[in-house]
Amino acid sequence: MKREIKFLADMGVSPRCAEWLRLQGYDAVHLFEQGLHKLSDSDVLRKAKHEERVVLTMDLDFANIISKASSNSLVTVVIFRLSDQRPHNIQDKLGAILPIIKNCAENGAFILSVTDYKVRARKLPIN
Repeated sequence: MKREIKFLADMGVSPRCAEWLRLQGYDAVHLFEQGLHKLSDSDVLRKAKHEERVVLTMDLDFANIISKASSNSLVTVVIFRLSDQRPHNIQDKLGAILPIIKNCAENGAFILSVTDYKVRARKLPIN
C-alpha cells in the first residue's frame, strides 16, 4: 500500500513553500509555524522520522548527520542547492521533482541533492 508523502520544511526554506505544498494537497509543515525554529538539525531529523515526513532544507549539515545515522533512524532529505533560492523558484523546482521525491520516499530513505540542472538521489544508508 502506497502512503501519501508528508513534508517538513526546515528554516532555510520559506514557509510559503509549505503553504504551496498544502495548496497542492500535501500534508506539509514548517518548523517556524510550529514554533520550532530553534530545533537542532538532529532533532529535526528525529521529528521527521517520528512523523514520517520528508525534510526540505538548504542546509548541507543534514547530509553529514544522515551519513552517520543508524539505518533505523533514516529519513528522506531533499537538499536544495539552487542559485536562486527565492520561494517561487523553490516551488517551481519542487513541483517538477515531486514524482521523484514520492518514488524515493516510497522506496526507503534517500538524500536528494537538487541543483539548477539536475537531481541526484542517493539511497541510504551510504556505505
